[in-house]
Amino acid sequence: MLRAGLLSAVLTTAVPLAPASAAPTPAQPAPAAAPADDAGDAEQPVRIDVSRFEPRTVTPGSLITVTMRLTNTGTAPIEELAVRLQRGDALAGRAALAAEDADPGPATTVVLPFQPLPEPLAPGDDVNVTYTVDSAELRLDRDGVFPVLLNVNGVVDGDTRRVGELSTYVVQQPLIPTARTAVAWLWPLTERTHRSASGEFADDGLATSVSEEGRLDRALGVIERLRGGGPAPTLPVTLAIDPALVEELQLMAAGPYEVAGEQGTGTDAAAAFLERLRAVAAVHPVVALPYGDVDADSLDAAGLGDVVTRSLPGTPAGTAQDPPGSPVDTPAGETAAPTDGADAPAEDVPAPEDGAGARILADALDVEPRTDVAWAPGGTLRSSTLARLTEGGIDQVVVAPGALTTGDSAVGLQDPTAAAPVTLGTAGGAVDALVADARLSDVVAGAEQAEGGPRIAQQRYLAELAVLTAQAPPGSEQTVLVTAPREVDAGPDGAGAMMADTATLPWLRGAGMDALAGGPRTEDGELLEPADQVLLTGEGLADVSAAVAARDDLAGAVDGDPGTALQALDAATARATSVAWRADPAGFEDAAADLDDATDRLRDRVTLLAPADGTYTLASTDAPLVLTVRNDLPFAVRVLPEVRARSNRGFSTGDIGVQVLAPGSRTVLQVPTSLRQSGGVAVTATLVTPGGGTLGEQVEMQVRSTAYGPISLIITIGAAALLGLLFLRRLVHFLRRRRARATAPDAGGPPLGPDGLPLPTPTRSPV
Repeated sequence: MLRAGLLSAVLTTAVPLAPASAAPTPAQPAPAAAPADDAGDAEQPVRIDVSRFEPRTVTPGSLITVTMRLTNTGTAPIEELAVRLQRGDALAGRAALAAEDADPGPATTVVLPFQPLPEPLAPGDDVNVTYTVDSAELRLDRDGVFPVLLNVNGVVDGDTRRVGELSTYVVQQPLIPTARTAVAWLWPLTERTHRSASGEFADDGLATSVSEEGRLDRALGVIERLRGGGPAPTLPVTLAIDPALVEELQLMAAGPYEVAGEQGTGTDAAAAFLERLRAVAAVHPVVALPYGDVDADSLDAAGLGDVVTRSLPGTPAGTAQDPPGSPVDTPAGETAAPTDGADAPAEDVPAPEDGAGARILADALDVEPRTDVAWAPGGTLRSSTLARLTEGGIDQVVVAPGALTTGDSAVGLQDPTAAAPVTLGTAGGAVDALVADARLSDVVAGAEQAEGGPRIAQQRYLAELAVLTAQAPPGSEQTVLVTAPREVDAGPDGAGAMMADTATLPWLRGAGMDALAGGPRTEDGELLEPADQVLLTGEGLADVSAAVAARDDLAGAVDGDPGTALQALDAATARATSVAWRADPAGFEDAAADLDDATDRLRDRVTLLAPADGTYTLASTDAPLVLTVRNDLPFAVRVLPEVRARSNRGFSTGDIGVQVLAPGSRTVLQVPTSLRQSGGVAVTATLVTPGGGTLGEQVEMQVRSTAYGPISLIITIGAAALLGLLFLRRLVHFLRRRRARATAPDAGGPPLGPDGLPLPTPTRSPV
């Protein structure tokens, strides 16, 4: 250990330095406004990126080393660059850290001398700098968390001023901890769907995400690094996995698969990712998220809570799955036959009373996932949403501090003791909850994009936990739950380093969620209704509502279990209403419109076939109207034919009742009719569900009859009788004339008239 005051500060760069001067005397507090430091200038052209800040927690006499890269982002060269470290007062607790975060102080309690860099920094150039100082120079007079400022000065266009700064924290802990903090992690593996409502791949984005250096590849890599040298991980991390993501990966891995008419590129990457995921899931607990990670609050507020229920993994009503049934050994693009659950479950396979989401994860990862935990999207839940979740098999919810009245106490902001478990009071009874630490979750979420780099985010993570540990009663243990955002962008230097700290620092202890739930509890709290209950767009939800209404009408027509028959459609609905769409309103509206169109196409697969020439001829006045119906669905449906004439005069139909159409069949239906007039009648025929919804296309036809109606028959008989009388009259006249000629004397000459003279020969018509 270096003696206090031996080394005031040592600065090295990647460029040659002037000889180091003698070590100065210990620093004294500097004036509030140093002559060479214009702290009020907001234009600071130097960006500071820190790659090393050691040690993570100091003890008296530690040597603090900061390695950073200084980049001139301005347009003018910077001369006479100099760097120093300065600190503020120790923070008394977590509330003080939150206040410092909201309104940073000047950090001028202890100010070290500037250390110069010998070379100017041209626009766009950067330089690597290592700054070293004995912690004694900072005069850390007690254990705790101290805000510090990395201050860079320089001369720009002849003006000496502050050209760059970076705030962080120095954490000093005792050699032998007097208290500890238990930290549990909930780590999501989710992804926005890349499939359309019809189940086809709309894009190949998932292939990119699971390939090397893709988002999911890096998120899984963070967990893989926790294995250490033994079979057990150094830190138990609970994995929250979306079954729809695993299902999509299985379809890709089965290969080949099509994307917009071309072969997808992710078969090998998906197979490799699934293999890695199985290995990780074998040593870390797994929580099954609802299928598609649906936005439960938005759906419930929009009156679409049944969509949530059909996605839940812990209830038989959670049927959403595409392709239906077990995904194992199902090639891409094909549909597996629905399973009937007759076979006995394997040792590690969920019992049949679980939902489809649990079975997907069990089949793919060879684990039995937890189905009794719900992680509230956004951290809050409506009371009606929570009631629906508990009815669907959820026993424990993960919420943010803002979701309940005692949330700030649970994370140590209003109470010295932080305890993640809490009991939520609801109208339907008490519900167990774990309060995720929102401040730590924010640090994890922004680690890769944090100002100064992931190492500074890691130092902030340690500062948050250090103030919690410091404010705990001696001999006690705080409990904290850390969550990452659903679309976490993680890396080894950010979240990975934070997890490593949790497992290695003596004043921290890694814990599982189960262990956390069994520890000290915060005072019971009441659930607070979220301010923003619907975070999906109204236009998109309107299309989803229309699709769900059409789905429910079709479900009433299913001859069997509608949940099983409509698994694929329910899965498409869940994917289209995922919480991931909150960040992409336009994408959500496109997905909702696609869902509405897909639902219409599904209903159109049950339809009437029109006559070839648009005309149907009846053989008699009461002959049945024969209709051909096609059911292209893979399940039986119950339908009613409706036949109506544009004018009801002379035409009526009878009721044949509900008809059952076998799957994949053509069926002939005979509708009783009565046609009381001759000629054609314009008729429309449709198929409807028992609920009254139309299936398929409406058929228009002309119905004719070869039989005579009563009036036509009377007219026809009368005409025939008149024709017969006329014929009889002509016959009588003919016979009389013939008889007259036969009895007249034959004079051998021309016929004579009344006067006895010969009659003239008649003139023939020229025609």
